[in-house]
Amino acid sequence: MNLELGRPDFDNADRPRAAQARLSVRPDDGQTAWPENTPGFRTNEFVASPAHGVGQILAIDVQTVAGDSLEFFVIYFAKSKMRVRVPTRKATSVGMRRLSSPATIEQVRRSLSQAAFRARANWPRLIKACEAKIKSGDIIAIAEVMRDLYRRPTDSEQNYTERQLYATALDRVSGEVALVENVSEETAVRGLESLLMSRSGRTA
Repeated sequence: MNLELGRPDFDNADRPRAAQARLSVRPDDGQTAWPENTPGFRTNEFVASPAHGVGQILAIDVQTVAGDSLEFFVIYFAKSKMRVRVPTRKATSVGMRRLSSPATIEQVRRSLSQAAFRARANWPRLIKACEAKIKSGDIIAIAEVMRDLYRRPTDSEQNYTERQLYATALDRVSGEVALVENVSEETAVRGLESLLMSRSGRTA
């Protein structure tokens, strides 16, 4: 099952002005300045991507594609040891966003504490809904996937597809919670799953 987003549309990406072709480093803070056409993300900032999870912007790069200059965010995803280039003008349209606020993380916890919704009568529709939520990049929606697909280790009901979707959702949410709250990912996983276990099997 492929949960990755499609390849960014480089050919139709917006072209920056020629004057924006070079980046500058401000001597006062050492951070890379970005042109006006970027959505305001900064180098060294952590961001969330629907396709890859949490990554860090290493640089704003300029490349020549088909004779035109294109600006890209260079993002490193430590867990997968992968670097991805995202056109600056396309960043928000492919779902790239800043990390969630502490208030949003609390909403995640409230969602995990709620009873699971399991539409067993229409299992294919449930799976499609879970896939769509993960691809959305919305941490609240992804937490709902965790809530609805969580099973205790002794529960044999969960099939392979559900396990894969649950693992992906847990990875996305725990990685972001760990960064926002400055804890290890293992600590984040234990805290999130403890909320799921405390529901005592309640379902909606």
